[in-house]
Amino acid sequence: MPQIKSHPCFLTPKQIKPECPLFVFLPGMDGTGKLLRSQTAGLEVGFDIRCLAIPADDLTSWDVLADKVVGLIEAEIKQDPQRSVYLCGESFGGCLAIEVALRATKLFERLILVNPASSISRRPWMYFGIPLTQIVPEYFYQFGSMVGLPVLAALGRIAPSDRQALMEAVQMVPQKTAVWRLSLLREFNVGDIELNRITQPVLIVAGASDRLLPSVTEAERLANSLPNAQTVVLPESGHACLLEKDVNLYQIMKDCKFLPSRDKGSHTFSLPKHQPVSSSV
Repeated sequence: MPQIKSHPCFLTPKQIKPECPLFVFLPGMDGTGKLLRSQTAGLEVGFDIRCLAIPADDLTSWDVLADKVVGLIEAEIKQDPQRSVYLCGESFGGCLAIEVALRATKLFERLILVNPASSISRRPWMYFGIPLTQIVPEYFYQFGSMVGLPVLAALGRIAPSDRQALMEAVQMVPQKTAVWRLSLLREFNVGDIELNRITQPVLIVAGASDRLLPSVTEAERLANSLPNAQTVVLPESGHACLLEKDVNLYQIMKDCKFLPSRDKGSHTFSLPKHQPVSSSV
């Protein structure tokens, strides 16, 4: 994938598949777009993948960031406006995906949320501690980032090379940027009425062993507000579950019948209102 530019952009894998549905991944707090690495090969079976990269110096609001993502997607499908688009957001990117979907509800065929950080208000120690992050000395911030990795991820379930990639991604986020992105999460407030506007099928993936956020509870809450959602609970997975060796997002989507239909004109179908699924794929 190319290097991140000085403005939000899409990173593109070596294999381009314009004949396939577009799969857009919105990353977590790191913003690099590179931590989908362990899922890319599987997803390339049926999708043309783009990963959003947010520069470390980007301190824009939800509105501006969401508008930029919509613009990037519209540019990708300009030659084929009827092309199916799957939008996938993890953690911070899950909140951004909701913001993007609300701005361009007809642009997407389906939405995937992986441990969305929309539950941060239900972690008081995080919610009220965010303002303190900006006054912590830089060296303490860097040290805390490394010490906090076992909370962020189930490290024993992640291959050594991917653990290294995760550590590098965390270290790449300057303190000022981390504080800004955390403040965005603190301000994130999308109510039931707004969520009801997202009528496309939504798949919510939650790690039952998430030590950072109450992701299973949040998945249930979102599924109750989204008209056409189902949930998958990964019993042993942590917050950064897409890096785990035993998690295969493409297989999860296949098991949930969430893959593209061969009939390009078939863009909608009904899913159960709430279908908890335990999986360790």
